[in-house]
Amino acid sequence: MDRHELARSIDHTVLGPETTPADIEAVLDDATEHGMNACIPPYYLEEAVDYAPNVTLATVIGFPHGQNDHDTKRREGVLAWKAGADELDVVINIGRLKAGELEAVTAELEELVAAVPIPVKVIIETALLSDKQKHEACQAALDADAAMVKTSTGFSDGGATVEDVELMSEYLPVKASGGVGSYEEAMDMIEAGAERIGASSGLEILDGAPR
Repeated sequence: MDRHELARSIDHTVLGPETTPADIEAVLDDATEHGMNACIPPYYLEEAVDYAPNVTLATVIGFPHGQNDHDTKRREGVLAWKAGADELDVVINIGRLKAGELEAVTAELEELVAAVPIPVKVIIETALLSDKQKHEACQAALDADAAMVKTSTGFSDGGATVEDVELMSEYLPVKASGGVGSYEEAMDMIEAGAERIGASSGLEILDGAPR
């Protein structure tokens, strides 16, 4: 994978609770210069579209715990799409999944996917799930016609692992997110089957790539 191709696979991310407009501009400047995508909070979408119209913008829905009402998530997604998001990263309702309410989890995702004409990535928060639950979450995303499954929010215990990426890639393309901070770690995830890397360390990852 050459440096340009690697850059296109990175969602350069800023999602912390203290994110400022200056932080958003810095991430967008990096993404523009190096050919990365950007993942930002929905509040800043309209400004980001005006500031960096050529950057592919992802935003988050039901973030970071996934416990919003299903109708709220759907409306969040529609508003984000109308504000200029190119992709949505939605957190599943982890509690309902762990309770075995798989039909409810799938239905919620189906509603969101059907409501927007853009790709939806499903964050399953792997560190909180058993392997059985990871399989169930991925199946729910597949049944809902989601575009990708994503390992983590980055705001819970643990993050992406090679083993989880391998498991998830049996179902859908994978975005490995959470704790991926170097070129070597990113390549481990890609070699395990990830097609996208979500990281606040996009520049560090690219800096380690062969020139």
